[in-house]
Amino acid sequence: MKIKVNNKEMELPAANTLQQVAEALALPERGVAVAVNNRIVPRAEWAAHPVCENDSLVVIKAACGG
Repeated sequence: MKIKVNNKEMELPAANTLQQVAEALALPERGVAVAVNNRIVPRAEWAAHPVCENDSLVVIKAACGG
């Protein structure tokens, strides 16, 4: 399946949910927000949120500092 992650095209094994995509990308358990097609998806909804071919994901990782 082809999707865009932070404007980079990626080929991932077939994944049906955002949770499966997060696991394939090895995203950390905390400090990460994901938007699918410009809509933030709460982590509690990742397991049920579908991801389709050509979807665009934006992954935002929290950073310490100031």
